[in-house]
Amino acid sequence: MHVLLAIGTRPEAIKVAPLYHALRSDPFFRVTTCITSQHRELLQQMLSFFDVRPDVDLQVMQPRQTLADLTCNVLNGADRLLSETRPDLVVVQGDTTTAFTVGLAALYQRIKVAHVEAGLRSFDLQQPFPEEANRRLVDVFSDYLFAPTEGAADNLRREGYQDVSIFVTGNTGIDALLMATEIVRRQGHPLPINLPAGSKLALLTAHRRESFGDGLVRICQAVLSLLERHPNLYILYPVHPNPNVQEAAHKYLAAHPRIYLCAPLEYPGFVSALAAADLILTDSGGVQEEAPALGKRVLVLRETTERPEGIEAGVAELVGTDVDQIVARATALLSGSDALGPVVSPYGDGRSSARIVEVLKTGALRDSFRTSGSSPQTAIPAPSKQKRAGSGR
Repeated sequence: MHVLLAIGTRPEAIKVAPLYHALRSDPFFRVTTCITSQHRELLQQMLSFFDVRPDVDLQVMQPRQTLADLTCNVLNGADRLLSETRPDLVVVQGDTTTAFTVGLAALYQRIKVAHVEAGLRSFDLQQPFPEEANRRLVDVFSDYLFAPTEGAADNLRREGYQDVSIFVTGNTGIDALLMATEIVRRQGHPLPINLPAGSKLALLTAHRRESFGDGLVRICQAVLSLLERHPNLYILYPVHPNPNVQEAAHKYLAAHPRIYLCAPLEYPGFVSALAAADLILTDSGGVQEEAPALGKRVLVLRETTERPEGIEAGVAELVGTDVDQIVARATALLSGSDALGPVVSPYGDGRSSARIVEVLKTGALRDSFRTSGSSPQTAIPAPSKQKRAGSGR
């Protein structure tokens, strides 16, 4: 079975890496890995760390291009690549422009699509933007819908998708995190900030488009207020390269002696920071999943989330960009005044990629038997807690 894996951004590289290795280790599959370089430097860091070796680079990024420019460039490049390679299946991950557009190119060429991390919904097209639209549209033309949780699968069922196409696998991001944690444990990756004895560390990530402008300003104001209240608190903020994020971070935070602004961390450094943090403030979807897997609670700097399982499990809390709300909830967590139970991750057990490979292999074999008119000699068991494999809607 010839599978084309599409990767565009740093989060995609992280979450596709364990699936890349699982597919390549099985002789049933032939894998072509395509990067669009929607993120350039950030993407290369992840590919190197996880030893993912791309076969094709579409090199779509141009300075200050619009979303329309990016979409057109990826669509044209993916269309040419699919015409040349003719894979049996295209695998896309998440909610990026790369995932949406490569999936659309496959639809146009009548090539099957598998969507890893299907069914996530915030139910607000403006938050996150444009990711909410991207993830809904990818699901529309996917034959395999790999939902990370039962909640995501229920979203798909309510929208009319059939059980034959839906598979609850857990999230491959947890597979990647556990892989990375083991590598970091063996190799050692010190924090980029020197913390005095007795101090506490807050890890901040904030880069969403819907927060550009006033939202980022309020987040910065909340951070400054937290530092004023907690003299032993230090902030580590890996700043996204987007100019909107850079401008706000450096204008409001750069002068404070207990704030360390740095370039986005390579993944092992970020895993070390997650593990060391006493407080996590983020608008990232991936961090909402990763932190609980390391036993950490998260304050989510957004008004909505497509990952409600963390909210329901009490391991994540929506605080938006309201200064008073951020400060109040962060102070409660730092002081230990909330009588909360242990952190249990609702997002996976580290075997998601193996489940996806089994589903794809079973579906491909059943398709081949159906085409040939014969029947399989040996039944292929479906993974536990999975729906039966099928060839699509």
